[in-house]
Amino acid sequence: MKTKIILIFLIGLVFNGCVGVSSTGIFGTGVSVAIDPRSLGTQIDDSIMQKNLSARILLLDKNYFLSVKTKVIDGRIFITGKVEDPEEKLKLTKLAWETQGVRSVKNDLRIKEDFNFKQSAKDLLITSQLRTALIFNNTIKATNYQIDTYKKKIYIYGIATTSDEKDAVIQEANEILDVENVIASILLVDNLRIQKN
Repeated sequence: MKTKIILIFLIGLVFNGCVGVSSTGIFGTGVSVAIDPRSLGTQIDDSIMQKNLSARILLLDKNYFLSVKTKVIDGRIFITGKVEDPEEKLKLTKLAWETQGVRSVKNDLRIKEDFNFKQSAKDLLITSQLRTALIFNNTIKATNYQIDTYKKKIYIYGIATTSDEKDAVIQEANEILDVENVIASILLVDNLRIQKN
């Protein structure tokens, strides 16, 4: 069991190393290393925690590969996606809390329902509109944010350099047509444990 976890972790690191620096960053944490306000050590710690958690989730059930997403920022774990029943939601929450170095866990998992193409298309459109709005807003570093949309509810995860930037991100999300709710898990640089110098 332990060797499977180590093997999956090493494979993930090897393939991740082939990607290079892009909008998802060298460590796959959603922001590029050069402009991420976290220290390099914190970025590495978060990346290791995320890879470890992802590997353990996959060992629990391979179907979670596409249905469950995790994000780690400054030791805080955010889980989104869809599961079959409430017991699975509790299992995944427990698994996240068992991750070494975790400071908190925010579980935004939803119980699966029948597939609705129209709803999925609307959610994808909302996500695309918000991503575009963030990119074109000069006061926002769009690469610092991850966006998920489910049933017209936008989940935003990331790090804002100022409270004005955080407010601008939330305002952009609220201005998108058909959005019912915005759930923002945005940390301020000042609230990070260790910051870049």
